[in-house]
Amino acid sequence: MAVKLQFACFERLGARGWGALVAVRDGAREAGLLVIADAKRGDVPVTAGAYAQALVGSTTTPFGEVAGFGADSFTANPLLGRDSLEPLVEGARAANAGCFVLVSTSNPGASDLQDLDAGGTPLHERIAELVDDVGAGHTGDCGLSLVGAVTGATRPERLGRLRELMPRAIFLLPGVGAQGGSARALGPAFEPHPAAGLVAASRSIVGAHRERGGDPALAARSAAQELRTVTWNV
Repeated sequence: MAVKLQFACFERLGARGWGALVAVRDGAREAGLLVIADAKRGDVPVTAGAYAQALVGSTTTPFGEVAGFGADSFTANPLLGRDSLEPLVEGARAANAGCFVLVSTSNPGASDLQDLDAGGTPLHERIAELVDDVGAGHTGDCGLSLVGAVTGATRPERLGRLRELMPRAIFLLPGVGAQGGSARALGPAFEPHPAAGLVAASRSIVGAHRERGGDPALAARSAAQELRTVTWNV
């Protein structure tokens, strides 16, 4: 299991938000959870390398090595192309971390760009091919790559095709719950390996107490446990 930390919700609070981000990271680690930095970084190669240092690596300075955030994985925006992804992936490899590339996202407006024709192929499929190619050299003994893909649970009809294009990628599957996605429809994501899919739910867990009542922490725990049970039975 993992905690996906939406960086924007913390960064908008400035330095105090970063302190809260670190505190949540540490609490997740104490609970035995992996930490995903949902930061969606992407830029020209030199800046992409700096983002990788910030999220999972460290930076050498005249005053010694300065550690970055230390996430177990992070999300990345691929729209600047292969050379913008490679420093992020290399940074993840050096830190024994993972990188989830945006391929088919869960928001309604995703089709404005992701479904555009890119030489006879939808753009999201072109990105999927790039993810598979970049990740091919970073595959572990289980057959899964450190280069994963964000594939929204709100478009489950795509998962079969995306799995064909990315047989090695772990799918990060946001959109279950508040956005309308159903964990029961995500079977194709798990076809190559039980660990090949990671279902993400945020608002339906954080806001569970609004529907269930009672203590917010207990309501969130109950909602998370129910989602886990459903996912293991997909």
